[in-house]
Amino acid sequence: MLATSTPALLSAKEAAKHLGVSQRTLWAISAPRGPLPVVKIGSRCLYDPVDLANYIDAQKTNGGIA
Repeated sequence: MLATSTPALLSAKEAAKHLGVSQRTLWAISAPRGPLPVVKIGSRCLYDPVDLANYIDAQKTNGGIA
């Protein structure tokens, strides 16, 4: 059994809150429209916290929203 204090995947609402953007902005930067990978499970689009951290790091080096 996997014991962790953070969820393995975040919902769109949680991911948007984590990034400090609206869900509409999150949708615009999510694959296939944008660079942020998503995990599809059924009809749900979920986000890996590691991918969110990588996206934040990329924005630091690129100087802005993709």
